[in-house]
Amino acid sequence: MTFSLKRVQAIFLKDWKDLLKNSYILFTMAIPLAFAAWLGRIGSTTDAFHSMPISLALVIAGCFVQAAMVAEEKEKNTLRGLLLSPANTLEILIGKSALTSAVTIVIIIGSIYLSEFKVNSIPLFALLILLNLIIFISIGTILGLMSRTVMETTIVGMPVMILFGMGSMIRAFVNNDTIQKILYYLPSEQFEKAWQSLSQGGGLGSVGTQLLILLVWCVVTLVITVVIYGKRRFD
Repeated sequence: MTFSLKRVQAIFLKDWKDLLKNSYILFTMAIPLAFAAWLGRIGSTTDAFHSMPISLALVIAGCFVQAAMVAEEKEKNTLRGLLLSPANTLEILIGKSALTSAVTIVIIIGSIYLSEFKVNSIPLFALLILLNLIIFISIGTILGLMSRTVMETTIVGMPVMILFGMGSMIRAFVNNDTIQKILYYLPSEQFEKAWQSLSQGGGLGSVGTQLLILLVWCVVTLVITVVIYGKRRFD
């Protein structure tokens, strides 16, 4: 089956209309912007603080909103029709992720503007955002496919949001070396380290390790997403 841009566009437009009707999701997406505005108001110059609104945008808009939108399809019994439609796996996954990606990028740009922080090395920063988008949207899709309702995604997704969104804070309160090492390899931790390196004038060499770890996360989460999608398609 050949790839059809029209089918992807149809899925995107359907998700856009559903998003405009969901005030809960719209309110949730405003949280990173509010936090970024607060940072800009207090005039924080700490790199770690400036990366937090972006991490929140990735976790909330990229992961949580994606999970909620997929779960809403299941709750309304429209996901089964989509899975059994002529659209292939690639078209559905891209179509379901396109709106979330666009919204997340807008929120990230808004967060940078509101926090009044200058981004160094825009190409490397864009690459970091792209890898993180793939990771968090994949995780969101997995959560959505495994949840039965939107409310269930909130319950299941909350630990994920805390773990991935506040990994640095958790590491500060954990003394166990094994847990410290595990938390170190979280995408949010790798993004924060790369962000700090770029803020200090570093180049590709200074973020090479972080990019490699994020690339591994991309491959693993994408494979898991496709496997779970396949099982849901033939259930």
